[in-house]
Amino acid sequence: MQVLVDADACPVVIKDMLFRAARRTEVSVTLVANQYLRTPPSPFIKSIQVPAGFDVADARIVELAVSGDLVITADIPLAAAVIEKGAHVLDPRGNWLTKDNIQERLTVRDVMDQLRNAGVDTGGPAPFSPRDSKTFAGELDRFLARHGAPKRGAS
Repeated sequence: MQVLVDADACPVVIKDMLFRAARRTEVSVTLVANQYLRTPPSPFIKSIQVPAGFDVADARIVELAVSGDLVITADIPLAAAVIEKGAHVLDPRGNWLTKDNIQERLTVRDVMDQLRNAGVDTGGPAPFSPRDSKTFAGELDRFLARHGAPKRGAS
């Protein structure tokens, strides 16, 4: 099991939590972005820089994801693609995107895009908050406790 991060828009506080979790649980965390990302030195943390372009990072994450992986993203189409491959998806606010709710999320996203294209001000998402960070941290910890890498020496 690995953690793949759609890192271009991921809040720094979330990346920092993921770095700490990687060191603590020895789970591989890979950040994928179209810009250079500095990561702390660790055999469990790496970053992949992809060329600039529409959805290039998303395509790389889909390519890398396998069943059982955890993908961190707020991108609904990316979430749908990796869910189809059997991956788990957690957004940076601590909300799970699943087979049960992804179609509804895609529909809402499409409606909002149509409204924006028609000139309607939809307001956008609420600012990222400390409560979002806390929710994410709790969900991440629970997931890693259930699905994380086995500790060395465990059978």
